[in-house]
Amino acid sequence: MISNQILQGTIDGLKGITRIDICVMDIEGKVLATTIEDMEQYEDAVIAFVSSPADSQAIQGYQFFKVFDEHQLEYVILIKGDSEDVFMIGKIASFQIQNLLVAYKERYDKDNFIKNLLLDNLLLVDIYNRAKKLHIDTEARRVVYIIETKNEKDANALETVRSLFSGKTKDFITAVDEKNIILVKEVKQSESYEDLNKTAKVILDMLNTEAMTKVHVAYGTVINEIKDVSRSYKEAKMALDVGKIFYSEKNIVAYNKLGIGRLIYQLPLPLCKMFIKEIFEGKSPDDFDDETLATINKFFENNLNVSETSRQLYIHRNTLVYRLDKLQKNTNLDLRVFEDAITFKIALMVVKYMKYMEQMDY
Repeated sequence: MISNQILQGTIDGLKGITRIDICVMDIEGKVLATTIEDMEQYEDAVIAFVSSPADSQAIQGYQFFKVFDEHQLEYVILIKGDSEDVFMIGKIASFQIQNLLVAYKERYDKDNFIKNLLLDNLLLVDIYNRAKKLHIDTEARRVVYIIETKNEKDANALETVRSLFSGKTKDFITAVDEKNIILVKEVKQSESYEDLNKTAKVILDMLNTEAMTKVHVAYGTVINEIKDVSRSYKEAKMALDVGKIFYSEKNIVAYNKLGIGRLIYQLPLPLCKMFIKEIFEGKSPDDFDDETLATINKFFENNLNVSETSRQLYIHRNTLVYRLDKLQKNTNLDLRVFEDAITFKIALMVVKYMKYMEQMDY
C-alpha cells in the first residue's frame, strides 16, 4: 500500500495543475487523502460503489473511480464535478495512482529480495531467477555498508540515506533490524577502497548534519556477483562489532582494515582465557595502574621508540626505562623486544574482547 503522505502529495500536485478537488478513499469509505473537507459523509456512497460492477460513476455531484492492483480493488477516487473535463482528470488521477501502486509494489519486491539475499535465505537458483524478474544485474560490482544509528527505528536517518542515493537506481537501501540501515551500493570498475571510504564519510557527515544523528558506518569487501552480497554484509557486520571492541574511537570501519582484531574476534572464549592465564600467570592487565597502562599504550603508539615515547609522556628517558624494566619483572615480557611486544599487544586486545563478550552476555 502507498503511504497516505504520498497519496496526499500526489493529489495536491494534481489539484495545483487542474484546480479540481480530489479525494482518495479506501474500499471501506475511509478518507486516506483529500483536498476537500467533510468527505466522511460519502462513506456509504463509496461502499455502495465498491459493490457495483461499474469502474466509474457520477454520484451526488462527484465522479467516482476505482483503482485496482492486479484485479484487486485498492482505492476509490472522488473528483468534484460531473463535466467531461472532470471525468478526464479523474482518469488521469486513477492512472497516476495505478502507476504508483506498480512502482511501490516493485520497490517492495526488490526490498524483500535484497533482505532475503543479505540474510542468506535464498537458494542459488532463486537468487538468479528473482534477480532476472526484477531486472537486477547479477554480475555488477557491489559492496555492503551498514549504518548503525543511535536510536531504534530512526526514520530521519533512513530518509536521509535514501535521499542521498535516490538518484542511483542500482543502489538498494533497506533495514533488517531496528538500528541498522543497509546500503547495497554498486561500485564502478574505477572505484577503489579509498573511494568507498569517501562514500562512508559522506554518509557520516550527512547524517550528522541533516538528521542530527550520531552513527557508525562499516563496510565489507567488494564482490562481483549478486550471490556474494550476503558475504559482504557479514563482513560489514563483523567490521561493526570488531570496531566497537578495538577501534571505539573510529566512526568508520572497513573489513579489510581490521587487522589482527578480526582474528581475535573469531577466537572461542575458553581459548582466550587460557592464553591470558599463560601470559600473565593468573593476573590481568586490569591490575596494572593507570600510569603503567598509559606508558604501554604510548609506547605502542610510537612503534616501541623509547626517546619519542618519553618525550610525549614528558618524562626522562631513564624513567621510561625503569617503568619498562618493572613491567618486564612483573610479566616476563620486555616491550623493547619485538616478539614480546607483539605478545603483549595481542594479550591486551584479547582482554578487551573478553570484557566486551562478557558485557554482551548480561
